[in-house]
Amino acid sequence: MKTKEHTASQLFEVNRYLQQAIFAAVIFLCLFSIISPPIALLFGVVIVNIFGNPFVEFNNKAITFLLQFSVIGLGFGMNASSAISAGKEGFLLTIFSIFSTLILGTFLGKWLKTDKKTSHLISCGTAICGGSAIAAISPVIKSNENQTSIALGVIFILNSIALFVFPFIGHQLDLSQKDFGLWCAIAIHDTSSVVGAANKYGAEALQIATTVKLARALWIIPISILTAAIFKSKNSKIKIPYFIGLFIVAMLLNSYVPATAVIAPHIVNIAKIGLTITLFLIGATLNINTLKSVGVKPLLQGVFLWIFIAVLGLVSILYLG
Repeated sequence: MKTKEHTASQLFEVNRYLQQAIFAAVIFLCLFSIISPPIALLFGVVIVNIFGNPFVEFNNKAITFLLQFSVIGLGFGMNASSAISAGKEGFLLTIFSIFSTLILGTFLGKWLKTDKKTSHLISCGTAICGGSAIAAISPVIKSNENQTSIALGVIFILNSIALFVFPFIGHQLDLSQKDFGLWCAIAIHDTSSVVGAANKYGAEALQIATTVKLARALWIIPISILTAAIFKSKNSKIKIPYFIGLFIVAMLLNSYVPATAVIAPHIVNIAKIGLTITLFLIGATLNINTLKSVGVKPLLQGVFLWIFIAVLGLVSILYLG
């Protein structure tokens, strides 16, 4: 018996070393920009389902840190006046799309008989900024681990699809850089996939998408307060996305301090590498168990809401903009 247990332990260790080596190899490819963000995400999905993830306990923390670091770094590639112009243009569409998505999400949740808290998390994730919104709203409504995991699973699955689908649709419709950047910010859930898709489309699309998406992320604060009132949650701590302030500082330094011109391009390149690694780690969360745990009804709600906000955003940009 001891021999069998010892052999099993040795195999587990070998497997773990193999997992770590594979992860290290992909991150090496990301560091030298050998693979693009969408391919990094795809690698993550494939690797986690074949070999597993040796860093499960650190994965989410690494995603949060790298995403925030990358967003701040991208600020050194932004121009303040262009950002303000983009923010103004997307402001009304942002307000309308957020509240219409939340209202539709409430009705869809009741129609599909999705768990109330799970339904609200999916709606907030779709309306505002994906996983960041879910992480901020979940303590407000005191959702359990299962409810939060299901909502995150739905958002991450659709995010992964968006990273490939949106640039393809954009090229098919011959969308301008400006229109595509605005559409990404409105219709793709998570900041990581917004930046990944926009970066693939072009530099102008990246600037507009990042600015509008981060302005949209600030709606976490009023939506959290509204959520606390609806769910009658007392003494709930609201998470404020402070890293957006550092993004603004980086953008102002790049726009008005000439000395930053020397280092700004290097910081932007490092930020893009950080984003590629982030997307690889996000892909590494999408194992078969995650897909199974999501369930049909939450996924349907997420898909319906996603189609709604994508079509609404595209029609508004093309015909009302």
